[in-house]
Amino acid sequence: MAKAKTASSKLKPIKGLRVLLSNDDGINAPGLKTLEKIARTISDDVWIVAPEQEQSGASHSLSLHDPLRMRKVSKQKFAVKGTPTDCVLMAVNHIFKDQKKPDLLLSGVNRHGNLAEDVTYSGTIAAAMEGLLAGIPSVAMSQLLTRPHPCKWATAEAHAPALLRKLVDGGWPSNVLININFPDVVAEKVTGVEVCKLGHRDLGDMFVDERVDAREQLYYWIGYRQVMSPPAPKTDLAVMDAGGISVTPLHINLTHQPTMAKLTKLLA
Repeated sequence: MAKAKTASSKLKPIKGLRVLLSNDDGINAPGLKTLEKIARTISDDVWIVAPEQEQSGASHSLSLHDPLRMRKVSKQKFAVKGTPTDCVLMAVNHIFKDQKKPDLLLSGVNRHGNLAEDVTYSGTIAAAMEGLLAGIPSVAMSQLLTRPHPCKWATAEAHAPALLRKLVDGGWPSNVLININFPDVVAEKVTGVEVCKLGHRDLGDMFVDERVDAREQLYYWIGYRQVMSPPAPKTDLAVMDAGGISVTPLHINLTHQPTMAKLTKLLA
């Protein structure tokens, strides 16, 4: 596991780098404030287009049956009454319609990790995915939270700038987005950075909680049970357990190539 480097006051913004920020926790989320601090260590040209309200679990959904409404919060900062995907679409196709497109999209910093199967539900990942589809190099970032502990935003803020600088300098394929998770430890206790694959949670990890309201009508909450079994090595779940920062490249092409060959023979 490579040793993580914390942010340095000596880091200077990259000249000409335009950065777009979004999230799924909403325009007033503390993680978005953290993300803006991180972004300003690498860019002087930072734009924010985020949901008006929390959209956690929205995945890659679009608002197809309702009009979108957008308000200008301040210079280069906008709130959209819609999903994270809507926000990126509004930025690319409306706000930046007649000007330079962003060079980098940062999504987050999500409150809670986006690990293992979480990525299929995540609005944080979806914003980065939409950025990828628009031809923008995109990174999703999340800060792991273990209740009842407070969220350690300072960990992401300390380690993200140097990590992003390396990623931007090195680049990555245009059909890949980068998913980064910061562990639930103070910045000084981070054990390092590890490039790893997605893990796999226990079966039955999700649950539906049935309750009764004041009018004796049933209603339900969907939630997660805490994973108890040890995670497989070299996965994002294992890296979190070890107090490291996980970096996982995600590919948008979901085709399973080995099964393609088998099905070709079977259905010939």
